[in-house]
Amino acid sequence: MPADLLHFVRHGEVHNPDRILYGRLEGFGLSERGQEMAGRAATLLATRDISRIVSSPLQRAVESATPVSEATGVAIDTDERLMEGFNRFEGGKLNIKRVATDPGVWKFLYNPFRPSWGEPYRDIAARMLDIAEDAWNSVDEGEVVLVTHQVAIWILHRAVAGIPLPHMPHQRRCSLSSITTIKKVSDKWKEESYREPAADLLSDAIDLGAV
Repeated sequence: MPADLLHFVRHGEVHNPDRILYGRLEGFGLSERGQEMAGRAATLLATRDISRIVSSPLQRAVESATPVSEATGVAIDTDERLMEGFNRFEGGKLNIKRVATDPGVWKFLYNPFRPSWGEPYRDIAARMLDIAEDAWNSVDEGEVVLVTHQVAIWILHRAVAGIPLPHMPHQRRCSLSSITTIKKVSDKWKEESYREPAADLLSDAIDLGAV
């Protein structure tokens, strides 16, 4: 028997006082509020029959997976396929003023459907569906938690729903420490639920990590 459910958990708020796009850069851990957010997700997941935990290797994801591990007694594995999507603006800031005045930015914004500024959406979909398949078959029973990043979860959502992958980044339904749950039904993926255990902590959270 495979897993019963896969829970894709987004990391909590990152300590990012300079408000830069940290992308795949190392050294960006959770803020105090981010730790509380991760704890909320862990509390919810601790009521489930968790058999395995897999995390993106980035610090903010591993730190978000840690309270789930502590609550369930399940060790954390890491997998590169859960990484943040690459984008060419990481390490800097991107706002309307820069887009309007910096010609160096324009050459990366010509195709929002690919997108031209980073990892192609089809590549993100392929790696996320691949790890979903592996995670589904990696346990004999129970549920698997996979801690990852916004664009990775949102592209998985769109792939599972069978809708086009291109989208406007600001319209993603994937808040900090949210949980998107999927399962396989008759060899097809189906989204089971979407939950925001840290919803009351989101109003003034800093959420600027990637494009």
